[in-house]
Amino acid sequence: MAIPSKSFIIAGESSGVGKTTIAIGLMAALEKRGFTVQPFKAGPDYIDPSFHRMICGRPSYNLDTWIMGVKGVKNTFAKAMQGANVGIIEGVMGLFDGKGGRDEEGSTAHIAKVLKMPVILVVDASAMARSAGALVYGYEKFDPAVKIKGVIFNRVGSERHFYMLKQAVEDRCNANVLGYIPRDEEISLPERHLGLVMAGDRVVSGQWSVVSKRIVGLIEKFVDIDGILRISSTTHFRGCPEQTPNSKITRIAVALDDAFCFYYQENLDMLKELGAELVFFSPLKDKRLPKGIKGIYLGGGYPELYAKRLSANKSLMREIKDLAERNIPIYAECGGLMYLGKGLKDLKDRRYDMVGLFPYVSKMTKKRMVLGYREVIATKDCPFMDKGEKIRGHEFHYSNIDEPPRRIKRVYQLREDSFRDKEGYLYKNTLVSYIHLHFGSNPEFAKGFIEKCRRL
Repeated sequence: MAIPSKSFIIAGESSGVGKTTIAIGLMAALEKRGFTVQPFKAGPDYIDPSFHRMICGRPSYNLDTWIMGVKGVKNTFAKAMQGANVGIIEGVMGLFDGKGGRDEEGSTAHIAKVLKMPVILVVDASAMARSAGALVYGYEKFDPAVKIKGVIFNRVGSERHFYMLKQAVEDRCNANVLGYIPRDEEISLPERHLGLVMAGDRVVSGQWSVVSKRIVGLIEKFVDIDGILRISSTTHFRGCPEQTPNSKITRIAVALDDAFCFYYQENLDMLKELGAELVFFSPLKDKRLPKGIKGIYLGGGYPELYAKRLSANKSLMREIKDLAERNIPIYAECGGLMYLGKGLKDLKDRRYDMVGLFPYVSKMTKKRMVLGYREVIATKDCPFMDKGEKIRGHEFHYSNIDEPPRRIKRVYQLREDSFRDKEGYLYKNTLVSYIHLHFGSNPEFAKGFIEKCRRL
């Protein structure tokens, strides 16, 4: 089915310029006008999409040309846009930042070219005036195939300041100046070590309604929303045909609460398309796993913030360990890896017992340990993929673990610039890893997980 839509990208000159604030403000303002907005996030991010979903009432999909490939980005965009009439993609880092200094893959700019979509550039104007013209001019010339159609200035000091910025851009650049957001500390969102606090977290839930209303008010007053819609592209994409769900349903338990909340929506969709019935549970609150399950999926999140509560839930941890010993397939990423170890130490060196399936202790650190793309090659012992199969993902964490003893199998061979060459720790049918895999980069992994669950 061909999908007509108004779509645009909110990109930044760099990280920290206010892309998320302006993107969610525009989403909310357009929803208020009666549009059905479909949100997207460029790059491998879990936190910003939680805000998108809260505003739009629709899951936000990640788009990444390095992880998913060009075809994957087009198909995901097309499928997600069904039933929506405005698509908004929030960019990642700076507009041209991607996998490397000479590689456009993974960048917001590459997505703009692949989807033939206009870019609205967010510029932090707090410490500049006429120089804004030089900045935007440079961005326009760096890659003319990227169509920067508009500019929104953030953290503007006054109307006079905005007038100077507007003149500077209009004198030399092709982009339309679409407005600004005044400097306002009351619209900043709380952050923690992995970025913004998740939208559903209690840290933000109390203040979110006030902050969101204020953001929308500023967008409606100072930004030309009609102008944004005029320069938006009306694109037609034809996605892949919908897969017929497998008639043989397999119940898979998925951990979902404040401690485990990092999942790509595409991963969950793919499991359901392959015949999984996803039943969600909370390692923080539930004393038992859902009944009749054939597998468990433990995503990433913030187990370190809830270690005491997780450790106190002994009955659930015993059940998970017992099922693992009985060979039920379990797949765990990052936070899930930490949970399945024998212990977790916080920044004050307080240790909390975890599930104890693996012999390592995870330890929180004050500095970021790892950040980057990863490509995984399966070894002969990988339970969910054949030897030699490749799948891509991302790694980002502030913890490390004791290297497990050699009796624990390593079933991932890593490529790219990882500091280690083997990972993916396997015990019976439980696979744990620090790497967040995107199943869209190789659906065989999701198929292998489902088939393993069906057989046992």
